[in-house]
Amino acid sequence: MNMLSRVADSIYWMSRYVERAENVARFIDVNLNLALDVGPEMERHWDPLIYTTGDHAEFQTRYPEGSQQNVIQFLTFDAQNPNSIFCCLRTARENARTVRDMISSPMWEELNKFYLLVKTASQTQVLASPFDFFAQIKLSAYTLGGVVQSTLSRNEAWHFHRMGQLIERADKTSRILDVKYFLLLPQVSDVGTQLDTNQWSALLKSASALEMYRKTHGRMTPQQVAQFLLLDREFPRAVRFCVGRAEESLLTITGGTSGNFDNRAEQFLGRLRAELDYTNIDEIFETGLHEFIDQFQEKLNGVGQTISDTFFSVEPIGKPQKTFKPLTRNHQPALSRGGQQQESQPPAAE
Repeated sequence: MNMLSRVADSIYWMSRYVERAENVARFIDVNLNLALDVGPEMERHWDPLIYTTGDHAEFQTRYPEGSQQNVIQFLTFDAQNPNSIFCCLRTARENARTVRDMISSPMWEELNKFYLLVKTASQTQVLASPFDFFAQIKLSAYTLGGVVQSTLSRNEAWHFHRMGQLIERADKTSRILDVKYFLLLPQVSDVGTQLDTNQWSALLKSASALEMYRKTHGRMTPQQVAQFLLLDREFPRAVRFCVGRAEESLLTITGGTSGNFDNRAEQFLGRLRAELDYTNIDEIFETGLHEFIDQFQEKLNGVGQTISDTFFSVEPIGKPQKTFKPLTRNHQPALSRGGQQQESQPPAAE
């Protein structure tokens, strides 16, 4: 590997922060779509959304209740929440600024537009009518992704960017699925009802997966939805697809082959990819979907830590915020679990 660790680190985390911002928007979008079907009952489903990021303790110190407006404010605009969309894009932009000579001008311009979209948004209008705003966030992420694909040479910078994006995406796809299965349908009597079908449809739509799922499976069942989002080899937001492509970029960077046990990052990521290759959805449901996702998130956090240990020796601007922790059965963050945690430095001055 020829790229300086500082440059590689900044590109990798720039990519992860952009993907994290988009996926936080998708978390919110799941609930917004579900609210159309559930109505007033949906109010009790906003508070658990905070647990998916492991930031519930911080949320409780500054917000009186887990209402829709409070949760959207905290996850979207809160400058004191390092996992908010605004803070993620601000940190991504600052990391991009330090490596301007390694990325294309159109890429820098689109990232700036994305950041300004959130920074200049009218928070009052967004909270009153959020659907269009979060659709714009997803569209901006698509645009930036297209610019990266069209203007960045397929060198080490591109592979670090892709690896960061795919690792973050795999984690967040699993969390979107976990939110639905573990938190959003507490009534056993609701299973198999129209409400259940509507919720699974909303989940797939928020992962931009509804049309591709219907072309592949047609009928809506929990096992088939989980199989599609976790184990599909072709859908670009499926966990299996993301982990496999991330491993391809890692091996291109190292010049190694699968089974290079001198490289812990290759070892950890290769083992995780192999586990996904040789499991099936029936085994997952026998173990428990939530338990499987919980274990997967811990292993993916381990992959992220070994990548940092292997390649990065200098911290980027906005030292990586802690990785999200797996949910536990009582809806509390797993304080002693979830891989290595890293505290963030104060946000860079604007």
